[in-house]
Amino acid sequence: MPHGKKPQHSRRLKNASRQTRDQVLRQALLNIYRRSRAHFGRLDWWPGETPFEVMVGAILTQNTSWANVERAIDNLKKNQLLQPRRLRKVKLQKLEQLIRPSGYFRQKARRLKIFLEFFFAPPLNGSIANMKKIPAGRMRQMLLAVKGIGPETADSILLYALDKPVFVIDAYTRRIFSQLGLAPEKISYEDLRKFFEQNLPQSVSLFNDYHAQIVAIGKHFCKKRAKCQLCPLFDLRKCHAHDSRPL
Repeated sequence: MPHGKKPQHSRRLKNASRQTRDQVLRQALLNIYRRSRAHFGRLDWWPGETPFEVMVGAILTQNTSWANVERAIDNLKKNQLLQPRRLRKVKLQKLEQLIRPSGYFRQKARRLKIFLEFFFAPPLNGSIANMKKIPAGRMRQMLLAVKGIGPETADSILLYALDKPVFVIDAYTRRIFSQLGLAPEKISYEDLRKFFEQNLPQSVSLFNDYHAQIVAIGKHFCKKRAKCQLCPLFDLRKCHAHDSRPL
């Protein structure tokens, strides 16, 4: 597609009625998901053995790669510290050294400690079950009030640890869907999250795997130097970058 030419679905959406527009959006989003899943299969993210491990991983993955987080998680497991009460009791200095591979280890150690104080305070009282009982919107507000937990971390905890239908947004989501012409390049986190939640079935399983598919597309194809012709979305002929120029 010539550079600057609008994707086909962008032109259709501009001229459609609101009801038709919503239908086109839903179909476009589901089509993207199905094509990616046909290529990668179901990806079953997040790779945590327990909800608490997922929560710890969500904090550790801030500003680093998952490979680095895995090394930090392995250190915690070897020291039998991936249990809330044990992690709460461990000395800050020891925790810093154990999670050092995740980067920003001093900051993240403090954030984990702050999160644990929140986790053991009422109304949660150290219980994952109590967290799951709280409605998603209220639980999100509570998480965002914890120092060091931003929207992406909060939503990762809600979706992957607590099984709540909240769509997680990251840099890959912004890049891919702005290139596809479905979202403005500088759309806010909240607006992009609502875009997905309002135009997809409210399914934890779908939100879980859809986000994993986005990450896979981003890592393998929609990079700074795009590999568009190899991408499972290439034949949609809707991507601004599908001429393989750098994004």
